[in-house]
Formats: sequence, C-alpha cells, structure tokens
Amino acid sequence: MTKNVTFDIFANRLFSLRDVLMVEFAFLSDRNRARYFRLVTPVGNLLGRMGVHPHILSVLGLFLSLVAAFLFGNGLFFWAAWVVVLAGICDTLDGHIARQFKKNTPFGSFFDSTLDRYGDMLLLTGLAYYFSGGRSFMALQGTQAQGHASPWTVILILAAIVGAFMVSYAKARAEGLGIECRIGLMQRPERMTLLIIGSLLGAVPMVGLLLLKCALLLMAVFTNMTAVRRILYIRKELMRESHTR
Repeated sequence: MTKNVTFDIFANRLFSLRDVLMVEFAFLSDRNRARYFRLVTPVGNLLGRMGVHPHILSVLGLFLSLVAAFLFGNGLFFWAAWVVVLAGICDTLDGHIARQFKKNTPFGSFFDSTLDRYGDMLLLTGLAYYFSGGRSFMALQGTQAQGHASPWTVILILAAIVGAFMVSYAKARAEGLGIECRIGLMQRPERMTLLIIGSLLGAVPMVGLLLLKCALLLMAVFTNMTAVRRILYIRKELMRESHTR
C-alpha cells in the first residue's frame, strides 16, 4: 500500500513537471523581433543588390564568433558582446538575402545551420577558457594568469553547450520525422540575446562576473528545459499521428 501511494505521488509530480514544461513563454516578444528585422532588412536588401552571397555572410558570422571567443577568453566581455551582435546580424542577413533574392538552397540552409553550431561552440568555449583560469593572450608574452578560475562556472558552460546542441538536434530530428518543432523558450536568438546581456553586465565593476555567471546559469537551465520541452512535444505529436492512422 505504501509503495502504491509513493508511486502515485511521484507520478503526479512528474506530470506536474511535464505540464510546466509544456507551457509556452516568450523571452523575445514578436514586437521586438519585428523591430529588429525592420532595422536590419534595409542593410540586407543593399547587400543583396550588391551581389553579396549568403555564404559570405555565414562565414563572416563564424569569423566574428571566433573573434568574440578570443575576447571572451581574455575577459573583454563588453567588446565581445558587441562582436556577438555583429555575428548575429550576419546570421540574420544571410537568411534574408537567401530568401529575398532567391538564393536559398537545401545546402545553403544546411551550411548556415552547421556554421551556427560552430559559432555557438566557439563563444561558449571562449568563456570556458576564461573561467578555467587560462592565461590571457593579451598579457605580455602570455605569462600572466587571469585568476578567475571557477570550475562550477565551467560546468555551467558545458551544460549550456549540451543544452544548445540538444535543442538543435531535437529540431533537426523532428524535421526528419516530418514534424516541425520551433517551440521552446531558449532557441538560438534567445540564447544569443541572453549571452549578449550577460556579457554587457559582465563588464560592470565589482558585480560583473557574478551577473555573467547568473546569465550562464539561466542559459544552462533553460536550454536543457527547452530540449526536454521539445522531446515531450515530439512524443505528443508522434502519439497523435499514430492514433489518427
């Protein structure tokens, strides 16, 4: 009898957690997205008329992510944040040009998505290097340690990397099963926005590092929650399709 009661309590809590995860939140509102696209669209149209290929912007975005990773690794969070902004603009413009100027191809979509994954990894790797206590490349002959080693922060960054990749993998795997899956709180635009905000706050004297660590904690938690959210959603859709057959 006691085992049955315990199991019922556990099941109720599990389903309660599932219901919480199934709730939709909006980290970036549609209005703010529309404002952002209105700002960058004229630039994309200009570049498209100049004949700039989307692949060039995709590669440029990856290069900017590498630059931002270098800045992160040296603790230059403020400047890294603005480079991430430029990388994000490149990521937006390559898709806009591909659609607007009829240059979108299956390989182009695959190429852009693949470089985005590399860009995500580079940014978080730069932060992981910094919080591992790595030596500053900006120091004289690279001999001075930065002195901000934080193993727990590195673990948070690794969790964020896993979550980010699982969010992307769940979407790609769902599309392979014929299911469109663009749900969840912490998709790539939201991740980049949170990273930019956390990086800008990281430059604040005294409390900057703490605020940046809080942003990384949020990213680690919500990316993995988004991955779980997608798993539950895909399961629900597959069950629905099996019942309708």
